[in-house]
Amino acid sequence: METLNQQNTVDAERRSTVNASPLIEMTGIEKRFPGVRALDQVDFDLRSGEVHVLFGENGAGKSTLINVIAGSFPPDGGSYVFCGEKLGRLTPHHARQIGISPVFQEFSLAPDLTIEENLFLGRELGSGGVLNKREMRTRAKKILEDLGFELAPQARVGDLPRAQQQMTEIAKALLQDVRVLILDEPTASLSERETDRLFEIIDRLKSEGVGIIYVSHRMAEIKRVGDRVTVLRDGRKIGTVDADAVSEEKLVEMMTGRTFEALFPKIVHRPGKVLLATTGLTTKSRLVVDVDFSVRAGEVVGIAGLVGCGKSELARAIFGLHEISAGMIVFDGKSVANPTPARMLKSGLCYFPSDRVAEGLSLSRPIRENVSLAALDLDTFASRGLLKLASEKAHARDIVEKLQVVPRDPEKRVEFLSGGNRQKVMLARGLAREISVFLLDEPTVGIDVGAKTEVYNLIKEMAEAGAAVVVISSELPEVLHLSNRVYVMHRGELVAELTGDDINEATVLAHFFDRDRENEEAGARSSTELTA
Repeated sequence: METLNQQNTVDAERRSTVNASPLIEMTGIEKRFPGVRALDQVDFDLRSGEVHVLFGENGAGKSTLINVIAGSFPPDGGSYVFCGEKLGRLTPHHARQIGISPVFQEFSLAPDLTIEENLFLGRELGSGGVLNKREMRTRAKKILEDLGFELAPQARVGDLPRAQQQMTEIAKALLQDVRVLILDEPTASLSERETDRLFEIIDRLKSEGVGIIYVSHRMAEIKRVGDRVTVLRDGRKIGTVDADAVSEEKLVEMMTGRTFEALFPKIVHRPGKVLLATTGLTTKSRLVVDVDFSVRAGEVVGIAGLVGCGKSELARAIFGLHEISAGMIVFDGKSVANPTPARMLKSGLCYFPSDRVAEGLSLSRPIRENVSLAALDLDTFASRGLLKLASEKAHARDIVEKLQVVPRDPEKRVEFLSGGNRQKVMLARGLAREISVFLLDEPTVGIDVGAKTEVYNLIKEMAEAGAAVVVISSELPEVLHLSNRVYVMHRGELVAELTGDDINEATVLAHFFDRDRENEEAGARSSTELTA
């Protein structure tokens, strides 16, 4: 692989590599499962040197289509042509041999093996039954260095955070010669820095003529990396549009059949007494510094800010997950010293983490156990240390119906649910006990627009019932459309509190970037003074 210094080319040069002859040309693809037509006469093509985005709600057919392309599912009808050759029954192994490499949301890594062992799993180097471990380590180091991933080849995959496992999957896909790369929600676990690195890799691959199929719900990503977008709805192709020319509103309308504004419910805010407030709150890590913050009963307060600004750490400190070095927390009129999750839950405050896989849910356990997990100390669910199974089952059935969790079976393990339904299950924990303050950290991350609307309606229901709701989000539209007041954070500090007409994109973004400009100017002045 070329080094990254050789990869930087302008957009016009990259786009000139796109050939008229498609790498992939699919016509009339059909796929049926028992009782479901997952793909209905879908046409799709991919050109060399382009990123073709697949966009649609959960259940739209995106995952089915990429599984057909990767050879995991045989189509029940239609034509599949790859590089001018019509494919018969494609297998995953054959797909990889001809240069189709998928990176799915659900990783295909062996947790007990090292990174280098995973990279070469099924394609080990050696002869005469003896592995050439030195050569595999050398190649593993090279691919990781070429990609700019700071990973040790000998590290055990099961010990890695999800973001580094995602990097390992990408390295595994690119270890061989790739003509088509499939990326299914690749940034869901990545930080902003890691995401930027991935986009650099995508730019490099495009310049080399690799065709990339990119599945994402994130509008900003589509505009950043996409050349064309194909929208699927209910297993059917709605249309293919140029990413540069289509608006976010149009994409949402194509995907859902509804206008963009209709996604956000009208919330009637009736602010009452202050239920939660902080004064001078500072964490030991200094990720939160001198924060004065409040939220009232019956209102939604949004917290906006760039990744790493401290907005998540503020909520985690209030809930007792980060150590506080200074300041005060007041909950329902009472000072809270040294908060802990158990104490805050019992008081009526619940925090919902942004990473539902690592922190929010027990994936191997059923829906029933997950929705009651934070309320097992209540008499409703337990007596004298014994679980009231009938009560737990009844509550789970009610929650599944109320939130329209799919499937409707409370005994279904959470690992088999879609991202949107997992999010519903996590939010359901707040409905298992009396909660007056909800701290929602990135409540719609990684879920489709339809599921987002359902979460927004749940937020509306909470606020209008008199709860205080805090929405912490990197998705600026949801902060702007849902909130009665908006705080803006920057480098651990609250830099603005916005109300009324000031709650708009331009004002929020100004506080994001003007503060950076002020800091740069202050630094320049300091440098000048020191050298004077």
